[in-house]
Amino acid sequence: MIMVIDPQNAGIAGNMLVGAMIDLGVRKEEVQDIMEYYASFFGEINVDIGKTSKSGITATYVDVDCQDKEPIKYEELRGRLNSITHESVTPEMLELANNVFKTLAEAESSVHGISLDKVHFHEVGAADAVADVMGAVYCFHQLQLHTRKTYGMPVALGGGRVESSHGPISVPAPATLEILKGIPTFGGPVDFELTTPTGAALLKNMVDQFLSYYPMLVNQKVGYGAGKRDLSFPNTLRVLTGDAPLGTDKVSVLETNLDNISGEVLGHSFSNLLEAGALDVTIIPTLNKKNRPGHLLRVITRPEDSATVSEAIIRETGTLGVRILPYVHRNIAERKIIPIEMDIAGEVTQINIKVGLIGEEIISIAPEYEDAKVISAKTGVPLKNVMKQASEEFKRILDEQAII
Repeated sequence: MIMVIDPQNAGIAGNMLVGAMIDLGVRKEEVQDIMEYYASFFGEINVDIGKTSKSGITATYVDVDCQDKEPIKYEELRGRLNSITHESVTPEMLELANNVFKTLAEAESSVHGISLDKVHFHEVGAADAVADVMGAVYCFHQLQLHTRKTYGMPVALGGGRVESSHGPISVPAPATLEILKGIPTFGGPVDFELTTPTGAALLKNMVDQFLSYYPMLVNQKVGYGAGKRDLSFPNTLRVLTGDAPLGTDKVSVLETNLDNISGEVLGHSFSNLLEAGALDVTIIPTLNKKNRPGHLLRVITRPEDSATVSEAIIRETGTLGVRILPYVHRNIAERKIIPIEMDIAGEVTQINIKVGLIGEEIISIAPEYEDAKVISAKTGVPLKNVMKQASEEFKRILDEQAII
């Protein structure tokens, strides 16, 4: 199962995330107890959870009413939070909560240019923040989402200006902007704050990967958490859980056109680029500018390796530039390597079979080329015959026993 947090419509706040996960099936009485219990150590609080409608969308609204609005030092908040015990709160939950507050504190530290031990939380009271964070963390673990992959969609920030303890500031708040560095965001579509620092910190600590489009999902379950305001569009945060028949990962695609390089250098570059970190290398014959025959060199690599591989392309080929298509999402079938034994020309030998799966369905099988090449050289049996026999032997074994 995977989770998708979608703040594209109306941003994200802590109570909206709690509401969306309650909508997915967490018992609201348990969540309310956790939120009120932990927040009560920081101030007077009342939590009310119920259904509401936002522009025609039914959602769960978590109303957190607290009297505490005084600033609190980060170190004091952390110490008090860690001293509280509750039979339903595990060390893993508390660790995630601490990480969320650390993210908030680090953002404030960066914005104000002060050390963590001098950070105060100004914009919301401690009770409010603790209620939201502990409620969201509890729901996240109750749904077992801490053991699954969580995806995030681009974040709607809102716009305009809002009042703060430092005077009027632009939306998003400086802390929110600091927390969301490196995460896809966009302004609007209204002139007030849609994404809060607490919501941003929860999102950052729960999401494993951000996407521009939804991953492939089946058996979806959808939850909606409501914001306080009534807008001209649904003021809701959408959260989905479901099964992913195909995995996804993020890659960069590197390209350059070559028209003055020999076949020997191209072949040598191919091998060296794989050693430099390329996941795949393709060389495509093309017709370049001035009608010169040439080649398109296309390389797939991990985003973190793109700079290293780009330099390797330039050094190996002498090209003056490399185009980078960053953060391309690809769907990937599950892959398993399964060793089998078979008799080739009277000799029992082992060969690895690469198996592609979507869910439990086998979609492809292929003997490992390097294994087959060694067996062919050792036995004198043609490579194509080795690979054909390995495939047939794997299918026979598969019919007789469950090996996947």
